[in-house]
Parts: sequence; structure tokens; C-alpha cells
Amino acid sequence: MMDQRELESNVKALTKCIQANEPPETALHLLDTLKKNASPTEEMLRATRAGVYVGKLRSNSNKEIARAASELVMKWKKLVEHEKKMKGAAAASKASSSPTPTPTPASTSAATASGSGSVSEPSGGGGGGGGGGASKKKFEGDPEKRKFDSDGVDIKRTESNTRNQCIGLIYNGLAYRSTEPSGDIIARAVAVESAAHTTYKGETAEYKKKMRSLFANLKNKSNRELGQNVMSGVISPDKFVVMTDDELKSEDRRREEIELEKENMKRAQVPMAKKSVSDSLECGRCKKKMVSYTQAQTRSADEPMTTFCECMNCGKRWKFS
Repeated sequence: MMDQRELESNVKALTKCIQANEPPETALHLLDTLKKNASPTEEMLRATRAGVYVGKLRSNSNKEIARAASELVMKWKKLVEHEKKMKGAAAASKASSSPTPTPTPASTSAATASGSGSVSEPSGGGGGGGGGGASKKKFEGDPEKRKFDSDGVDIKRTESNTRNQCIGLIYNGLAYRSTEPSGDIIARAVAVESAAHTTYKGETAEYKKKMRSLFANLKNKSNRELGQNVMSGVISPDKFVVMTDDELKSEDRRREEIELEKENMKRAQVPMAKKSVSDSLECGRCKKKMVSYTQAQTRSADEPMTTFCECMNCGKRWKFS
């Protein structure tokens, strides 16, 4: 398996070959090597920014490269999620096995002297962004009905009502079908709105249109991966707000379009029936004898064939049997 240095080296080679417009096979080989031999930890991915570099390739114009990059990103995401679960289980096991210390008279008297025997954590509500206790807990309700108001999140983060409404819009999109803590979601929503406000130079029509587009894509049931990538940092706020409609599509949707494109190409390559040109057929409109025709058996086999005619001069069409 690759160590951090090897991972960084392979990702740099991949980036270089893409920038140099080398043959697609080179990039595909490197992506395949990373998929087979690299099982990075979250720390390695952060240190090398490998996830960011590979994630950008999902919008590559070469469909095979885009597909391979998407598969690699998904593999790494699953590894990171598994790593987090293992750490969480280990921490819970350690906490449950540790004996609860018995308070000593000295500690009790010290607490009394300080004016209180316990410390009250700020609740933080669902509203967020402040790092309070409740805002950092995983959501336990129905994730398909999550919204900033039902989560108790305060979206008033700027002096502008329009900007605040857009923050709420992005929050609702990111929260849809997500169990992420509300504090994390509002922080990401604020970052996304701020990036859009800067990119589109204020509360312009383009800014508002982009906010609606991002929300619609986040709420797309077949595009769950988009919100996850924004929350995990695979897609940064600056990148998210300039992604095209094609880049925002889910991988499933892209695959469907690739298959449809292939099918259309096959159909386009089917040879059309060759038309013959007759110098005996006369057009009833322009009286010219420049008529092309094809014949097809449209009725039973013992019936005469139908002749389809088109005048090459005036375009009139007719048929006869």
C-alpha cells in the first residue's frame, strides 16, 4: 500500500499529465493505480489534498477519466467514513470502560469556594455555528424534512435580508437527507453564500439565479453525493459556486447521458434507405421531372409496394401504391 509520499507523488503525476494534455490512457493508468494501491487516511488526504485534485477530474471532458475519478473519490470517502466509525467506537469503548472518579473533599470544597459545584455548557440550540453542545450532535429526526427553521437555526448572519434568505436556502439544501450537525451545516452554508456573493459581485441577478440553481441541485434526490461532497470539503465553496450545470449532475445522471449519447451515435450510423431519382415521374406542383423516390412494403406481402416521392426542385412530397 502507498504511504503519504507515494500518494502525493502519484497525484502530482496525475495533475501534470492532465495539464499537459497527455493521452487519456496515462491518466486512466494513474487513477487505476491509486484505486488499487492507495488506501489513505483522512489525515493523508488533508495533507496531500489528493481528494481535491482527484475530485476536480470528475468534470473532465473525457468521460472515462471522469468516471474513474468519481469511483476513486467514492472509495476514499468510504475509507474515511469507516475510519471515523472505528475511532468513534474505540472512544466510546474507552469511555465506558473508564471508572468514574469519586470526588474528594478537597475538590468539593474547591468547587464550593469558586461559587459553583458544576459547569453548565452553553446549549447553542440548533442555531448554530457557535459550537454549542446541541449544534454538534448528529441529527436524529427525519432528514428529508430538515429545514433551518425546524432545526432552530438562526440564518441572520449578515445585514442583508436577501443574503440571509440565500443562506437559509443553501442550509435547507445541504440539510436535506443529511444527519450532519446543524452547526456544521450553517457554517458551510455561510461559506457558500459568501463565496457566491464575492464571485457574482453582490446581490446581482446572476447571484440569485446561482443560489436557486445550487439549491435545486442539492435537493435532487438522485444527487445525494453533491451535498456530501460540499460538506466534506471535497468540493470547496469557491468551486461549488462556479460549477456548471453539467458538473453539478450526479454520476448516475452522467452515466445515463453517456449511454444515451452512445445509443444516439449507433442510431445515427444506421444506413438510411437510398433514394433513387426518376426522370419519368413528374411533380404535380412544378411539373419538373426531378423526383426522388423510395419503396417500402407497408401492407401485406401480396399487396403492391408503396412508393414515397419527393420533388428535388420544389420539395413537394406524395406517395402512391
